[in-house]
Amino acid sequence: MEVPAPILPFPIFRISSAVDRYLLYDISIITWLRKTHHILGVLIGTLPQIPQQNVFLGLPLELMPEEARLLCDEGLAYTVDDLEWHQEGMRSLTSDQRNAFVQDLARQGGEASKAAERKRLENTERALKRLRQGSTPGNNSTNSPIDNKHSEPDAEATEATDTLFSSSTTTRTGRPLSISESLGDSSLREEWGITPTTAYPPVPTPSNFTGRPSPTVKSSTYALFKHLHAHDYYMSPGLRFGCQFLVYPGDPLRFHSHFLAVGVDWDEEVDLLDLVGGGRLGTGVKKGWLIGGPEKKIDSENLRVSGHVANEMSQEPTTSQNRERMDEVAAHRGIGSASRVRTFCIEWGGM
Repeated sequence: MEVPAPILPFPIFRISSAVDRYLLYDISIITWLRKTHHILGVLIGTLPQIPQQNVFLGLPLELMPEEARLLCDEGLAYTVDDLEWHQEGMRSLTSDQRNAFVQDLARQGGEASKAAERKRLENTERALKRLRQGSTPGNNSTNSPIDNKHSEPDAEATEATDTLFSSSTTTRTGRPLSISESLGDSSLREEWGITPTTAYPPVPTPSNFTGRPSPTVKSSTYALFKHLHAHDYYMSPGLRFGCQFLVYPGDPLRFHSHFLAVGVDWDEEVDLLDLVGGGRLGTGVKKGWLIGGPEKKIDSENLRVSGHVANEMSQEPTTSQNRERMDEVAAHRGIGSASRVRTFCIEWGGM
């Protein structure tokens, strides 16, 4: 199914002054990002009907800093300070806009109340129908105890009958109202309170001001994330497996993760125990432990002066063969390519 694209760029809301957290509240944007750009995030909101459970979560969606940075770099989104935007937006609302928003919430609450009332009345009618069927002529009172047990009105039917005749859904003569009559009289229903999931409307959508700060990320971690994302991998936080990212070959609803990814700098020392521990951990959970990071930029002038590729590179135009030779020299000297990310997958093979 084709997911319609939202209006671009869209806002990413930054909360917390101590630790930046990036949230999305619009379900259409969240669906489009997952379907089109492989951005997963983590749902952190409780369900309105079951607020005390934490197995199934809902909106908002929290993005990893790397995900938010990637969306900003690609021009798909921009960051907005959540508190500042709300304060400015609420101050700019007119009384007419406030009243219109309240009336819209009341309309939605009335529709929800009407749907719930319809459901209740349908359940009541089904219970009364079972009662009428149980009291039809021809039922013998000398039936067996089992038959008498089934012929007696159950608790649900009795409660439904009491609810029907003791509630306000009756006429002045005591006749029960029909479903259409009850639904048509709005004075008999109590409107439900509606909590909107987004603040716009009524608050206007945040403007895409230029110069907004991009999410702060570690260079090696972001380079690895961007590299894997460019190869169509899905990634989610990897805290439960002791890594930075869990890397999936497809949507996590269909695939298990293949790699436990950790970003490191080119000159960063990696302890041997970390290599062994990561490799054993990845093998133990049937995944590969993947480390990677950006190579250092090649200093071509330094290579020429050092004499490794002096004459050839100064006289010949840059070709793919020359680039490969420069990369070989750079790798020998510990200097990486300008835009490449090197990754290594480690698995434990000890007996």
